[in-house]
Order: sequence, then structure tokens, then C-alpha cells
Amino acid sequence: MSKVKVAVVGAGSISEMHFGGYEKNGEAEIVAVCDLNAERAKEKAVRFGAPEAAIYTDYKELVADSNVDAISICTWNNSHAPIAIAALEAGKHVLVEKPLCMTVEEALAVQEAQKKSGKTLQVGYVRRYGTNTRVLKKFIDDGDLGQIYYAKASCLRRLGNPGGWFSDKERSGGGPLIDLGVHVIDLCWYLMGKPKVKSVSGNTYNLLGNRNHIENLSFYKASDYDANVNTVEDMANALIRFENGASLAVDVSFSLHLKQDELNVKLFGDKGGAEVEPELLILGEKHNTILNMSPQIDHLSFDFNRGFQNEVDHFIDCCLGRTETLCPAEDGVEMMKMLCGIYESSAKGTEIVYS
Repeated sequence: MSKVKVAVVGAGSISEMHFGGYEKNGEAEIVAVCDLNAERAKEKAVRFGAPEAAIYTDYKELVADSNVDAISICTWNNSHAPIAIAALEAGKHVLVEKPLCMTVEEALAVQEAQKKSGKTLQVGYVRRYGTNTRVLKKFIDDGDLGQIYYAKASCLRRLGNPGGWFSDKERSGGGPLIDLGVHVIDLCWYLMGKPKVKSVSGNTYNLLGNRNHIENLSFYKASDYDANVNTVEDMANALIRFENGASLAVDVSFSLHLKQDELNVKLFGDKGGAEVEPELLILGEKHNTILNMSPQIDHLSFDFNRGFQNEVDHFIDCCLGRTETLCPAEDGVEMMKMLCGIYESSAKGTEIVYS
């Protein structure tokens, strides 16, 4: 069987995980790289074993390349939708980094392009591929938690605004909510059975800024970091209600007066509960006794490298027609309703209700 010929669009930091995943997958071959910086694209191609890969600076030329079967989109959020649509219309399979795009309208357009093309469109909800998530999903599917009616997620950084395009709303669409919140919201929503969103009430705050004045404590900075550019929120919180009566509470931050960074994801059902992060723990009852069950697995927390490898491997399987994607375009649409609903709710000071 011939290999899936893959192109990567965007050679920034997150592309490392895509390049590495394809390099380790025996059924994938990197044949092209596209980036606004041709030298950076070439460097990535060479480093990940694809020295003969075609180099592009315009994604429109890339999608016209008949040698390309599938594309990973690792660009700024504001370009996800147009690149995805162009690739699908050109008959390519698409793996697009989260978030799918920046608006519900864009998400619906991507979904329509996917339906017309018949190709795979996979959204990069990488935490679905973590070992802890996969193990818990089996317990949930077998009914061990019963009806999951509430979930709670926090992803809080005390000093973690990456700057650069991450802090430029025109390119990113927002701050910690669309960058970090998308992961924990999706993780809860996926494990809750992906109920339809009914309403959203949210708040965003921009009071601390990027805190670039802080000394003696380092943090990750984007390659285009500019301390003078910050048009995104410091933190956001929200309550999301679903049509089945379940609810999800979430808070996320880039900057917050906090003792230390926090990552917590919890689910509550009528038969049991679970903590997904910081470590997988399953809670239940037996013989009138409460049990805290700690699974004996290699990774109780999300393993970043393994998760991305699983995501890429799954995408290649989809491209080869072996399975359907775990993260389809319609999931991206529902996620954008939640994210955009939170921003809209905060701006208007009222709950956003979906019919």
C-alpha cells in the first residue's frame, strides 16, 4: 500500500508535534511544507527527514499540488478556515489544529466544504487521544458513572501569556479561552457524550495585561513576542448548559494572582465520578462504601507526545479509509458555539441562548 503523502502548513512551534508524528508513522510521507518564511519551512523539512519536500510560501499553491494527499494546518487561528476549505475543495484530507476557526459561521462553512468533498476533516482535539481519556471513556461507555450531569474544568496560569500572535486578537480570536479553554471544554464535553449546547453565560477580564514587568520568573514566549501587543483577555469563566440538562463550569487564564498553575478536570455522574487531570481517578460506590479507584496505567496524566502521536496515527488511518475521525467538523461547530457564546455573553453582559 502506498504511503499517505502529507503536507504541513505553518512551521511554528505546534508543527513540531505534527512533523514528529508523521515522521514516526510508517504509512505517512512528508512531501511538502508551507510557511510564510521559506527558510523556516525548509529547516523543518530537513530536520524531520523530508529534505526533498516541496517548499511553499502560499497555501493556495500548496493545495494545487497533486502530489499531496493530506494537509496538517498549524497556522494562526484566523487562517484555519480558508486553508481548510481550500484544501477540502482541492480533494485533500485535513487535520486542523484547534480551534477549528474563529466564528460559528466559519465553522459551518468548513463543515459544508467537508460534506461536499467527502474527505476527512479532523479537528485537533488532542486530549481525546490521551491514555487517561481513553481508559475513562471505556468506564463511561459501560455505564460506571451513570448519567454525567455536571463537569468542572480549570486551566489556570499565573504568568503564561505567550505574546506574539497568541495575544493578538486579530490573529488568534482571543486569549486563554480559545487557546487553553478549548482543550478542557472539549475534554469534558466529549466525555459527557457531546450533548448539544443550550445556553452560555460567561465573563472575560483584561485587568492584569501580559505582566511583562515581572522579574525573576520565566515563562514561554512566542517567537514573535512583543510586550507592547496584548489585545486578548487575561482570564475567562463560564457556565455552559446543555439540552440534556447537564452543565459545565470552566475557568481559564493566562495571567492571574495565583500561587501556582492549576489544571483540574472533573466529571460527576449519578453512579460515580472521575478526575481526569491532574491524574486519572475514578470514584464510585460498592457495598455501601465509597471507593477511590486509581487505574494502574502508564500515564495517569495527559502525555503530550503520546497524545499527538495517537492523533496523527488516527488521522492517517482515516486517510486510508480504515476508520472515521474521532473529531469531525460538526464537533468543531458545536465548540465554536460554546467559545463564541462565552465571548458574546461577556460583551453583552447576558446569557446567550441557542435555539
